[in-house]
Amino acid sequence: MKYYLIVGEASGDLHASNLMKALKEQDNQAEFRFFGGDLMSAVGGTRVKHYKELAYMGFIPVLLHLRTIFKNMDLCKKDISRWNPDVVILVDYPGFNLTIAKYVKKHTSIPVYYYISPKIWAWKEHRIKNIKRDVDELFSILPFEVPFFEKHQYPIHYVGNPCVDAVDTFKKGNVESFEAFVSGNGLESKPLVALLAGSRKQEIKDNLPLMLEAAKDFVDDYQLVLAGAPSMDIKSYQPFMREDVPVKVVFGQTYQLLAHAKAALVTSGTATLETSLFRVPQVVCYYVAMGKLVSWLRSKLLKVKYISLVNLVADREVVRELVADSMTVSNVRTELDALLHDEDYRSRMLAEYDRIIHILGPSGASQQAASKMVGLLRMKKR
Repeated sequence: MKYYLIVGEASGDLHASNLMKALKEQDNQAEFRFFGGDLMSAVGGTRVKHYKELAYMGFIPVLLHLRTIFKNMDLCKKDISRWNPDVVILVDYPGFNLTIAKYVKKHTSIPVYYYISPKIWAWKEHRIKNIKRDVDELFSILPFEVPFFEKHQYPIHYVGNPCVDAVDTFKKGNVESFEAFVSGNGLESKPLVALLAGSRKQEIKDNLPLMLEAAKDFVDDYQLVLAGAPSMDIKSYQPFMREDVPVKVVFGQTYQLLAHAKAALVTSGTATLETSLFRVPQVVCYYVAMGKLVSWLRSKLLKVKYISLVNLVADREVVRELVADSMTVSNVRTELDALLHDEDYRSRMLAEYDRIIHILGPSGASQQAASKMVGLLRMKKR
């Protein structure tokens, strides 16, 4: 069968490439055409556009590139119609993908599948109407999405979480000792505190200075190690480094770092879930300007109580979220002290991590998604 996939960022490229591998296992006649990245290209098929030509983040960049965005949308629509695949598989990236879904549903008979659903449970809940109208099957990687969509009379498929797959694969193949890790990266033998300050320049600019200031009181007994984001280089971090707060940056070794860390300061995102899967006690740190205003707007606009995936999956506060006006040096310092030295606090958090791991279920998200997709498509062809 012919599969047309659309992703708009690096994480989508990763998850879609794993899905493509699993689809090839289920369907040895699989052909791929896609808007995607290098990882998808490595699996095979024809790349129409690289996701880097689509990924404009923020209001102003989107406005400045509207002409390019519309041009890419038009290309995508025409290319789908011309190639006439057996299915269009959308991966996250709702602003672009829901527009494509609307076109495909209105102008063709091609089924539309959505893998990694739009996070409409957080905000823009009105998009449920578009999804129910334009998306034939939705495949979720977050278990709490199932009751949310069922509430809207739209059943979905929970297939497991790709983070579980990635961490399981790493743990099975990684036998590096703490001594080997610190020696290989020129580190000391002191226990590690991991800093995961985000993947975008603005996140790093906002969060890293506060993280370093909060952690400086602990550097006599612990060493700070910063996980370098894939899209950054050392020059991206140098403006925020301080001579009085020693910190080492390591690139391409986030899982290795988490495997050996005593505690972690984590900017919210998938990293919070990955940190919990490594059973590292953490605090979520997310600074934004005009914190009091943002906190007020959050209470009015967001439909969820938490911003971290850890707490959302658990449906309770497992890790402390220091966001907007609560993201202060004092609060981070107090929380880090508890994570490092309060054994009862650490134990309670680790027990909740075990519950989260049970809720997420076993590894094999890509395989489960591919199996369901191919099964549904074959039933349709009968």
